[in-house]
Formats: sequence, structure tokens, C-alpha cells
Amino acid sequence: MKEKKKMSLAMQIFIALVLAIIAGLLMQSHASFAESYIKPFGTIFLNLIKFIVVPIVLFSIMCGIISMSDIKKVGSIGLKTVVFYLCTTAFAVTIGLTGGNLFKGLFPVVATTDLAYEAAEATSFMDTLVNIFPSNFVSPMVEANMLQVIVMAIILGFAIILVGEKNVRVVNAFNDLNEIFMKCMEMILKLSPIGVFCLLCPVIATNGPAIIGSLAMVLLAAYICYVVHAVVVYSLTVGTLGGMSPLKFFKGMLPAIMFAFSSASSVGTLPINLECTEKLGAKREIASFVLPLGATINMDGTAIYQGVCAIFIASCYGIHLTLSQMLTIVLTATLASIGTAGVPGAGMVMLAMVLTSVGLPVDGIALVAGVDRIFDMGRTTVNITGDAACTMVVSNLESKKDARRAKAGK
Repeated sequence: MKEKKKMSLAMQIFIALVLAIIAGLLMQSHASFAESYIKPFGTIFLNLIKFIVVPIVLFSIMCGIISMSDIKKVGSIGLKTVVFYLCTTAFAVTIGLTGGNLFKGLFPVVATTDLAYEAAEATSFMDTLVNIFPSNFVSPMVEANMLQVIVMAIILGFAIILVGEKNVRVVNAFNDLNEIFMKCMEMILKLSPIGVFCLLCPVIATNGPAIIGSLAMVLLAAYICYVVHAVVVYSLTVGTLGGMSPLKFFKGMLPAIMFAFSSASSVGTLPINLECTEKLGAKREIASFVLPLGATINMDGTAIYQGVCAIFIASCYGIHLTLSQMLTIVLTATLASIGTAGVPGAGMVMLAMVLTSVGLPVDGIALVAGVDRIFDMGRTTVNITGDAACTMVVSNLESKKDARRAKAGK
């Protein structure tokens, strides 16, 4: 009996994407039906993904740390990761601001009277720092606060290493649990084409006319900057520091890229991202440490979006941003990316912080709020691609370091 060749997940997701766009365009007059009866299935799928993300992050980081069995090594990987994320985010805002300025003349001038937007309370840097550390063993998992879950996993992982010989049973138990949750994840990911269709179709049905409408130029500017950043910055870093051809990298990342585009959730894309980077040859212990951290603190796409939107909002109010104001935007967006979680819509909170930092009216967010979801799809895609690029780079640098040590030890 000949075995039927199965279609790859990337292909299934791609077909679902295309069908969702077609169905969404056809259902523009029935957008409320799509919202009420198609979207809930997408939400169910996202809920399942969110359900599995916390145990996966907790156990995979712990098992990663235990398998490295060296606290110094974890520190060196952590440092490389954070430096990489901060640098690429600063690049991203710069690209966003440059793109915004190049397109400035083409942006529509939207009337700014009668605008209202309630900005969520921005947290100060010190509060953000305090909030990284959990005060309760259970609440980070209940609230899915990824930064706190990561801190928990690191503390537990270190403790298990330090216990020494007695930890064999615990290590085996955690490795088994990790396998079980990875299996759960595989089962849930089989549903991703359906999830992608049900998430994207209502978005297209609702926003179809708006995309063609007045904000088309702003969306186009943002998407061109997204592509430029992904192609230039990630290709260069993966090619030079990651020791891999950029083409191979992007090809391997396709399933995660398409999933991120339709779900607009960095944390939701985490399981697929883990799978893609491992297939590309990243070490599991590094991927399971770098990716969850990235899903929380690496917001390159969001930074680009802020650059473009800040210029657009300023031009609507007839305000010209000076160079020092633009540098302030770069700095604020880079630091704000650490404090904002990887959930849909986190970009709006960050945008409020960025606008406040340069004295632009926060009400201006109302200009782009209507199509925020369309911006979000692109920025999430850039965010998770950046996480993967960092994983490949750190993995390659660590492999080289190990090889040098082995050589020196001979």
C-alpha cells in the first residue's frame, strides 16, 4: 500500500490564508455574520494555543537550562539575546521613522477634530522592573504573564542544577512533562489551518473597505518598512552571525510567518516558531530560552509601526517632528518594547507611550485604531521573525564557542 504524501503545514496554512481572504472579501456585506459565527472558532483555537503556551514556556526553559547544566552559559545566552533584541528594535524604529518621512507627502490629511482615545495607563520603567519578578507562585501562570513565567523557570532551573546529584528523578519528570506538553501542542497545531481561516476571514470582511480607503498609504508605508526590516536586517544578521543562507531561513520560517500574520499574536505563534527554528537547526535548549523571551520583549514590528504612525499622526496635526524628538521616539519605543506583553493590541499601549514622550496628542491614536488589526498582522510577523533570527544567531555563536573550547581542551 503506497503511503499518500501529506501536505506540509506551511502549505495548509497558506491555502487557509488565501481562502480566508477570498471568503472575507465576498462576505463584506455580511461582516456581522463573520464576526458572530466564524470568529468564535478562531477564538477557540487561540484559546487552546494560549492554554498550552504557559506550560511549554515554563517546562521548555527549565529543561533547556537543566540540559545546559551551567549557570554561566545561561547568563551568556541571556546577554547575547537581550543585546540582539535591543539593537534590532532600535534599527526597526529608525526604519519606521525613515519610511514615515519618505511617505509623508503621500499621507492623507485626516480631520483631527472630535477625536477621542482613552490611553491605557503607561507603567514607569521602575514599575516594569518590579513587575518582572513574581510575588506568587501560581499567579504568573494564571495570568499568562510571560516575563514572570520566564523568571520562574530560570529560578527553578538554576535550583535544580544546584541540587546536584539528587535531582535525577526531578529532571526525568520535567523532561517527561515537557514531552507531554509538546505532544499536546502538536495536536493543537494540526488545527491551525482552520484556526487561521476563522481568525482572518472576519478581519477581512470587517476591514475590507477601510484598507482600500483613506489609510491605504499609511498601511502601505508600514508594510514596506516591515518588509525592508525583515529582508535587510534579518538577512544580514542571519547570514553573517547565524551562518545560514537568508533564503533557507525565510523558507523554513514560512509556517510561523503565515500563522503570525493571521493570528496577530506573538505568544500564540510561539509553538510553531519553536518547531520551525528546531527544523532549521537551532539547539532546542537555546530556542526554548530565546523564543519565549523574544515573544515578550522583542517588538521590532511594533517599533516600525510606532515610527510610521507617529509621523502620520504628527502630519495630521500639522506638527513637524525635530531630530531630537525622533531620537526620543527611538529610545522610548526600544525601552517600551520590553514592558509590553506579546498579545494582540499591545502596540496601541506602546504607541500611547511613544506619542506622550514627544508631546503628540494621544487622541491621534483614534486615527489608526480602526485598522489597528491590519497593522498588527504585519508587525506580529516581523516580531516573531526577529525572535527566530536571534535564535539562529545565538545558537550559531554558542556552537562556535563550544567548538573553540573543545579545540582548546584537546
